[in-house]
Amino acid sequence: MSEAFRHIIRIAGTDLKGSEKLPFALDSIEGMSARTAYAAIRIAGLDPEMRTGYLSDAQAKELEKIIQDLSKIGIPSWLLNRRKDIATGKDIHLIGSDLRLANRMDVERMKATKSWKGIRHALGLKARGQHTRTTGRTGQTVGVSKKKARAMKQ
Repeated sequence: MSEAFRHIIRIAGTDLKGSEKLPFALDSIEGMSARTAYAAIRIAGLDPEMRTGYLSDAQAKELEKIIQDLSKIGIPSWLLNRRKDIATGKDIHLIGSDLRLANRMDVERMKATKSWKGIRHALGLKARGQHTRTTGRTGQTVGVSKKKARAMKQ
């Protein structure tokens, strides 16, 4: 382990706290879960109990390289966040801005094809089958009006 402690380490375009243990710091990268972080750490040959601030530059670069290419490293496909990608048909793992862009493109594709979820997204309504009678309201609520409010309207 390196003797120099750093309070902030930048991996995959994200600033990580040096005081956190390695898997929990990697969990703050968008697209990385704790389980995926543990897998990446094991592949890199690092100690999961290690504090992030003690990573050397070489270890940080190696870990970032592994995180960028999780689908090529040999991690099972069920652990990746984008299986059977619509564009490539392959199992890939996206992180950071690539993940945000892919999600936005998925929503735009659903809107363009006028699928049920696309229509719900376009209208700003709930798209995953939730009840909407009482929740998810925007604007003026529907319900019992008070006597003073009714009198003022008249």
